[in-house]
Amino acid sequence: MNSGKNNKWLLLSLLALIWGSSFILIKLGLKGLTPIELGSFRILFAALFLMAAGFKSLKHIKRHQWKYIVITAILATFIPAYSFAIAQTEIDSSVTAILNSLVPLNALLLGILFFKAGFQKMQVIGVFIGLLGSVLLIYNGAMMHPDQNYFFAGFIILATICYALNANILKRHLEDLSSLSIVTGNFLVLSVPALAILLFSGILGHINTPETLTSIGFIFVLGIIGTGIANILFFRLIQISSPVFATSVTYLIPVVAFIWGFLDHEKMNAQQLLGAAIVLVGVYLSGRKVASKKAKAVFGKKFS
Repeated sequence: MNSGKNNKWLLLSLLALIWGSSFILIKLGLKGLTPIELGSFRILFAALFLMAAGFKSLKHIKRHQWKYIVITAILATFIPAYSFAIAQTEIDSSVTAILNSLVPLNALLLGILFFKAGFQKMQVIGVFIGLLGSVLLIYNGAMMHPDQNYFFAGFIILATICYALNANILKRHLEDLSSLSIVTGNFLVLSVPALAILLFSGILGHINTPETLTSIGFIFVLGIIGTGIANILFFRLIQISSPVFATSVTYLIPVVAFIWGFLDHEKMNAQQLLGAAIVLVGVYLSGRKVASKKAKAVFGKKFS
């Protein structure tokens, strides 16, 4: 019994460390890669790992489900992979991680507006609190860092909306399919366009430079560990604990990202920290009642 409890806390800590570190890995990867090259490498490395680990699971995907596999691949991985990389050319990694916490708020909001999902008053209050915190975070960040273009925060907002749409689609159309089948199918679909984009990105002209090779190494770690292994750990955590416990990693990720940002000399003022705290309060309030029922759908693809 105690062993199971220790294991779940160990897995939770590992996931927070892995996913919280993904934003600094993107930042380091951008030193030698363009955002398009980075996003493509990230998808391809994850695809290689997942095809090796989950190829046999593809047989469980029914023919009529493949259209939803394609849609979720685009929403959960393709657009976010490039959006995060583009955003971090202008915005600090710690701020990006905090804005990423808007996913459950957007999942609730889009579920109410387009998928007829049930909701409670406190959840709606949480959505508005989270949005208020985001506005404060972005506004104060723009004031504190006039050299950074905080309009690029829009790419993070776009990614969180894609994640939220994906969550509702998974819940409605792919709930009976295993997570390994879905994720492996996603990356099978994306491997071809990602490879084509990479080859036409100009990577061949500078792939042998030391800076590029170092950046590719960081993205290799991000793709294999931050996407492939982390998703496997996450679903194992759900199995040995509960969806509510597993999704509490949402609140730890910005903490780890902030520590990495601090070590990398990123700065946040008191107003930004207040905005970050408000975002997390909003996330907590919006997700506290639905987490146990929808956690696997909402968060299972979130941290690719």
